Amino acid sequence: GGMIVMDDTDCMVDVSKFYLQFSVDESCGKCSPCRIGGKQLLTILDKISRGKGEEKDIDRIRKASLAMEHASLCALGASTPNPVISTLKYFEPEYFTHIRDRKCPTGRCKELVTFTVITETCRGCGACAFRCPVKAISGEKKKPHLIDQLMCIKCGECFTACKFNSISRE
Repeated sequence: GGMIVMDDTDCMVDVSKFYLQFSVDESCGKCSPCRIGGKQLLTILDKISRGKGEEKDIDRIRKASLAMEHASLCALGASTPNPVISTLKYFEPEYFTHIRDRKCPTGRCKELVTFTVITETCRGCGACAFRCPVKAISGEKKKPHLIDQLMCIKCGECFTACKFNSISRE
């Protein structure tokens, strides 16, 4: 057993994917429930984290997890879905935020995040533009800047660089 400390910057869908990927990588692949079920769960979680999830995916996760728990031949296969089931049990609303709103509350799922400049508070200091690795931010000094959403790689450097909290992450 072990304990992991997390905070509100950790996305539970992303955490589930991380631990599930580890179990899938460690699986011997001898039994179908483990070999196929783990990959199915990963596919569903990936779909959710990219904003392509559907509400029925939650039911699919539960059914695949139950099948793995009961039909796997070893303890690894039976315990593989545990992180997914635990996060669903305690953080189900976060899954539905990903699915219904197409947003990641923590900003970890890059395809579901949008960074924008809050023009009312932006002082035009240029710190965000300087830190942007792809030069997606433009603007004149001492005037509000803009983020080109097509160029933005959603790395969050602008969000971190802004001392005036003038970059929103949604």
